[in-house]
Amino acid sequence: MTILYKGMDAQTLEAEYNLIARRGDDFPELAQRWIKRSAAQRQVTGARIDLAYGEGDREKLDWFSGGNPDGPMLVYIHGGYWQRGDKSLYSFITESFIKHGVSVAVLNYDLTPAVRMGHIPPQIRKAIAWLWHHAADLGFAKEQLFVSGHSAGGHLTAMMMATNWPEFDSELPLDLIRAGIPISGLFELEPLVHTSINDGPQMDIAESHAESPCFLPPTTNAPQLVVVGGGETAEFLRQSDDYVKQYQTAERYMERYDVPTADHFDELERLAEDDSVFFEKSMELILSR
Repeated sequence: MTILYKGMDAQTLEAEYNLIARRGDDFPELAQRWIKRSAAQRQVTGARIDLAYGEGDREKLDWFSGGNPDGPMLVYIHGGYWQRGDKSLYSFITESFIKHGVSVAVLNYDLTPAVRMGHIPPQIRKAIAWLWHHAADLGFAKEQLFVSGHSAGGHLTAMMMATNWPEFDSELPLDLIRAGIPISGLFELEPLVHTSINDGPQMDIAESHAESPCFLPPTTNAPQLVVVGGGETAEFLRQSDDYVKQYQTAERYMERYDVPTADHFDELERLAEDDSVFFEKSMELILSR
């Protein structure tokens, strides 16, 4: 047995991070349910599909209006280990938010291996900057912009929290993001180098460190709700625990929340239920800012 990372060999790391394999035979059924719900959600009043935030084929977003031009807006970044996935699969997570007056933008971005990992965070920044500049046209208060994402999207959420926005665009305020909600985020990428997950990103250790939020602290004291499914692997729980321990301060509030019994995928269904504790905590964070 060859130890590769924190006492774990390749087989153990694969079991900790290969979540579709861990889910089992019903994953296709789950995906079909999301596809059906999301297709219906993209027909709701106020939905605007495939708005271009850049010139690239995947530089597009779907916009779901909460109906309040002075209200908050949540950016949602999909997962898929930076190598698969599409915004169209995740429209369903907007259901409860728009019902409660929160507009939502669901982003697409380029995927590995067509691009390197380092290409993706600037692309997400481009999308968020585009939204900020177009707040009046879309109908939300640009002073109330929030960001969330799941899995790889959780990693990208943390990367956005670590962004110096005026350096990216001189018109943007440093506190552009009022709060973040990383869901089952990857904050330390080195363990993935030793798994099949790396077939897409093809990272070496140096690149994994350069793209890890555990080495890139938040630039503001914006609060975060750091969420993991209570039924997830030890590594996903550890990653979120370590992220909070590393960056929580007296000035920067970071709450850790486990969605009871939920695995990596079920937690998103809880987020789409407006009577769930997960959704209530998310709304509490948004409305408090």
